[in-house]
Amino acid sequence: MGRITRRVATDVGGTFTDLVCFETDQDTGASRIVTAKSDTTPPDFEKGVLDVLERGGIDPSGVDFLAHGTTVVINALTERKGVKVGLVTTEGFRDTLEIARGNRPDFFNLHYEKPAPFVPRHLRAELPGRMTYTGAERTPLDLSGLPAILDMFRAEAVEAVAISFLHSYANTAHEEAALAEVQRLWPEVSVVSSHQITREWREYERTNTAVLSAYVQPVAARYLRRLDEGLASRGFGGRPYIMQSNCGIDSLDATSRTPITMVESGPASGFWGAAELGRLIGEPNVLALDIGGTTAKCSLIENGEVRIMTDYWIERSRKSAGYPIMVPVVDLVEIGNGGGSIAWVDDFGKLHVGPRSAGALPGPAAYGKGGTEATTTDANLWLGRINRDYFCGGAIQADMDAVERSIRSLGAKLDVGPDQAAEGIIRIANNNMVNALKLVSLNRGFDTRDFTLLAFGGGGAMHAVALGQELQVKKVVVPAAASVFSAWGMMMSDLRRDYFVTHLVELAEGAGNEIESTFAEAEATAQATYAEEGVGADRITFLRYSKFRYQNQEHTTEVLLPEGAISDASLARITEDFHKTYEREYTYRLDAPVEMVGIHLVAKAEVGKLEMHPEPSGDPDASDAVKGRRMVDYALEGRHEATIYDGESLRAGMSFKGPAIVEDSGATAVIHPGNAVEVDSYRNIHITIHG
Repeated sequence: MGRITRRVATDVGGTFTDLVCFETDQDTGASRIVTAKSDTTPPDFEKGVLDVLERGGIDPSGVDFLAHGTTVVINALTERKGVKVGLVTTEGFRDTLEIARGNRPDFFNLHYEKPAPFVPRHLRAELPGRMTYTGAERTPLDLSGLPAILDMFRAEAVEAVAISFLHSYANTAHEEAALAEVQRLWPEVSVVSSHQITREWREYERTNTAVLSAYVQPVAARYLRRLDEGLASRGFGGRPYIMQSNCGIDSLDATSRTPITMVESGPASGFWGAAELGRLIGEPNVLALDIGGTTAKCSLIENGEVRIMTDYWIERSRKSAGYPIMVPVVDLVEIGNGGGSIAWVDDFGKLHVGPRSAGALPGPAAYGKGGTEATTTDANLWLGRINRDYFCGGAIQADMDAVERSIRSLGAKLDVGPDQAAEGIIRIANNNMVNALKLVSLNRGFDTRDFTLLAFGGGGAMHAVALGQELQVKKVVVPAAASVFSAWGMMMSDLRRDYFVTHLVELAEGAGNEIESTFAEAEATAQATYAEEGVGADRITFLRYSKFRYQNQEHTTEVLLPEGAISDASLARITEDFHKTYEREYTYRLDAPVEMVGIHLVAKAEVGKLEMHPEPSGDPDASDAVKGRRMVDYALEGRHEATIYDGESLRAGMSFKGPAIVEDSGATAVIHPGNAVEVDSYRNIHITIHG
């Protein structure tokens, strides 16, 4: 046997920590995949990572590459487990954080209260000094009051300082000076300034982003340091890469400085994995769906590229405006529908599913841990869609008595039997997910018939075919190891950084050179940053996007720019590309001047991501993978005897037809009557939609 290379990805979720390891013999090319799950271990999340490595039989000393995704940042924000923050801002602007925006969601509620800022007013301090929106210095920065401010912060037990000055997106000089002085006067404190995270305008959003980054920075830095030390103590000779919200990975040191960039690292890795898998199987246009225990998330991938945006908010709902975080985040829609979503009946006798979840404890009634309310998982068990004798891969003995009690109780409120109640749960859950998928596709001018639905997560394959039929997608694909697909996506990621710079210019004569110089400056910054980490310019590739609008509009539309240097000769094509993109999304175009509001530069460097090797197709006969047969209720199509297949026994080239169920230890795929199934050379399941 030749030298074995091991590439590992670990993903810390709310309930479980997942592991995927690819072992490859460099001489023969032979490979094997190791997957494992262990309990997530808050507050010491790094222990769960070390536990899952041990459970998977992976010796860290033999690992060549390790990528890591985590929910530490989003959990610290939503559970308010960050540190006390002090804010330093421009004189006269200490209340920007509290004024926020006026477009409240609960508009007719006369008693509406804005979400409380993460920094109370007495910890928001001001310094004289002012930049204009063009970046010119209007008033010099006066740092003479900073020592007293820091003394006050110390007395108030502040652990992190955020700096955000007016118009620092246009000129960072004042923020840089204040940052250096804070570090000189108080070297022990954690400090971040807004320009280190974003160079976009919108004062409230940028300030809140700096504050939330400071809020989680000590927590995340401690976690990443302990993870690094724990891996090193077990023999890991490298440094782990950390999954970012922009579908790329970054170095541990860079992430520790601005950890807010990994606020949605878990979902991002899954959607990047969907884009990579789509390219691998020749399906560049993908609707990606990730169904977990609590939520369902979806994103649209066009031409192999995941859409990244900075208009991201946490805790936003019909009742609350939430909090903006202006960092690059994969464009996704998330709803409270997952395996643990609770079914309930309102005062008017109407059935609902979610957003409340049974979580991991007590969990669905089937867990036997005291849960009494019916969930989506319980309905799937009752209808035979999940194997009651192979629940959670055989790790849990399904409590079917508790399942029956919960569903009969729900049915009694609806005056229907348990079968009808369970069918209703599935149909409503599916309807909720279809609506979410429409938000990222049809509502933005995309025809779902041009897309492949790629479903993953523990519950993705359970509902995918029904959703695909409703949306009339080309086909449904369930990836191999779907339950740990997000961890697989990390190993397909490049080192990636996104640079957003606000720069307003009308697309008129002379604009080409101005736009090109803005990109050139950002590219030089990216190359210099990568060079500090030993990544040469020859390994870096760039993608150029710009944000455009019709003159005097408020918001923008992002457009991918053509390759090559931008000149005045390019402007006509760029303008037409904007018109087309705008018309697709809003159904009309205007005869009005177009202006660029800012640039979006993607700087990627490959760090040896996983290469997949197809296996040759064999006999289409899938009878060797058959486990048995059982009656399954397909909700809309009624009850049918389904053939049960062992997912881990399926091989490339095998094919069969529904009604069928494909089971493995982490996920179950429901194949409806009439669906044709084929296993590709990477062991992904392709399901052709019937009718």
